[in-house]
Amino acid sequence: MKSICMYFQLHQPYRMKWFWPDLSEGFERYFDSAINREIFEKVADKCYLPATKTLLQLAEQYEGDFRFSVSITGTLLSQCKQWNPEIIDLFRALADTGCVEFLDETNYHSLAGLFDDRTEFAEQVREHHKLISELVGVKPHFFRNTELLYNNSIARNVMEMGYRGILAEGVDGLVASPNHVYKAKDCDLKVLLRNYKLTDDIGYRFSARWWSGYPLTAEKWADWASHEKGDILNIFMDYETFGEHQWSDTGIFDFLRALPQEVLKRDLVFSTPSEIIRNYETIGEVDVGDFNTISWADIERDTSAWLGNDMQRRCFEEVRLLEPYVKKTGDRNLINIWKHFLTSDHYYYMCTKWLGDGDVHSYFSIHTSPYDAAINFMAIINDFKSQVFKKLTGKDKNIYR
Repeated sequence: MKSICMYFQLHQPYRMKWFWPDLSEGFERYFDSAINREIFEKVADKCYLPATKTLLQLAEQYEGDFRFSVSITGTLLSQCKQWNPEIIDLFRALADTGCVEFLDETNYHSLAGLFDDRTEFAEQVREHHKLISELVGVKPHFFRNTELLYNNSIARNVMEMGYRGILAEGVDGLVASPNHVYKAKDCDLKVLLRNYKLTDDIGYRFSARWWSGYPLTAEKWADWASHEKGDILNIFMDYETFGEHQWSDTGIFDFLRALPQEVLKRDLVFSTPSEIIRNYETIGEVDVGDFNTISWADIERDTSAWLGNDMQRRCFEEVRLLEPYVKKTGDRNLINIWKHFLTSDHYYYMCTKWLGDGDVHSYFSIHTSPYDAAINFMAIINDFKSQVFKKLTGKDKNIYR
């Protein structure tokens, strides 16, 4: 019997403020609390609350037959804890149904997996595991890297941390079909590959009137799924699909409520990632190489969404090179700030791609252009360097004189 493996990613970053040196200190010196709370509350009202309540109702209604998985970044969990603890209560209620598998990832939705030395990567994963265990009451055994960033080296690190499986993008040409279970190259780690066409039919094209599939109904989508060849269909998407990317008036919540019934009546089943790797045999290996990293972002499905231009690469390198100095300070506040500098969104806002990908990159950005985002980021990094210098030497290195 064919399984549908649905996975939802939940994330909000802490966005940087438009920087100008003032007397503020700590986290508030660089991150805009007012903007972050405003965006969080907007998305919570449009998505996190109604989507989670809907999914909880469906999980209870179908008594174990509707199953799915989620991962929630540490930055979003922290915002929920600070600004709307009801959402965490709903996550705990989802966990209590026994129908939802929670996955681990980097705590800060960061690019730490792209460091040559993955010590920081492993540290952030442990932080996430601890945080979600404390707040949601679960201990994940399956892994999802930031933006599905994946290569052979990352897979080996994930296996060494004790995880049983990892999610990745079903990049064209990587394997014959994403609709099977694979293993990572030269390591004992199962790999589930996203069926991006069926996923994007919901996540991106649902309300597109120019699309030949419009209007998309649960019945129509379930028909397409039932005719797909293979053992499994991995449907991985942003949680914000429900209510934020696709607004409520598009009918996206009606689609979601109707989906389980339409899928189940076609002799398909819903399974979580751990159930998939337990119930289906692997049919081959995923071999990306150690340096040819893939992701689920943009048309290219590589790292170009974050490191595709000189601005992005320079900013990322500045932050990467700061690691030993920041950690040498032993200052928990400085280390916490530095870790948040690695959040992928900051580099995403600096992307200079155009057309559809450019629209996606500007979504949720507070900057008027990618160039403003990069200039602001570098101003913050230069100021942060002076804070680190002062902590290490006791001297005030005023970069503004």
